Amino acid sequence: MAAQPYPIEVVVVNNNSRDGTRRIADEFAAQHPYVRVVDQPRQGKGAAVQTGMLAGAGEYLFICDADFSMPVEEISKFMPPNADSYDVAIASREVPGARRVDEPQYRHLMGRVFNFIVRVLAIPGIQDTQCGFKVFRRAAARDVFALQTIDGWGFDVEVLFIALKHGYHLIEVPITWYYKPQTKISPLRDSINMVLEVMRVRLNGWRGKYDRQK
Repeated sequence: MAAQPYPIEVVVVNNNSRDGTRRIADEFAAQHPYVRVVDQPRQGKGAAVQTGMLAGAGEYLFICDADFSMPVEEISKFMPPNADSYDVAIASREVPGARRVDEPQYRHLMGRVFNFIVRVLAIPGIQDTQCGFKVFRRAAARDVFALQTIDGWGFDVEVLFIALKHGYHLIEVPITWYYKPQTKISPLRDSINMVLEVMRVRLNGWRGKYDRQK
């Protein structure tokens, strides 16, 4: 962080951890003034990300998975002058120039099947909605995440659906991504839940739940 040419804030969202995560994060934050630790008792990755994005104070708000399967050096690809004139930039493992490292073939196949469902039901044209690294300009983040309703894994599809519905400009950025075997995703259970959540996004869209409040 200290080596970057711009100021950085790190918001760590503690989502009901039962080990020493909160203590370790607090100790680190006490020594590094750019780090803040907040709690979100509502369980789920979507709930944690929503909390962090609404708490962030920067112009570019970057979602980052805790395992950091995308190297920190890749962040510069999302920052001016490398990328600009966007409202939302999503890391992609599928567009030309992207690279996957050590990912099992079955996981890649699962991802492509899910993405096909996403493109059919909710977001046509985007090749990788589930990569855990995304950047929102602050104004777009305030607008989009205030309307988020999904606390689980399907929140990625929901916030991108909302962003596109509201006319925000979205780009995909190719990255190098490393598979981390300690993932907590259950292939069968979480895949079923994510498909159900995509259907919920589509239904919410029809019902006008993502319309701006007048």
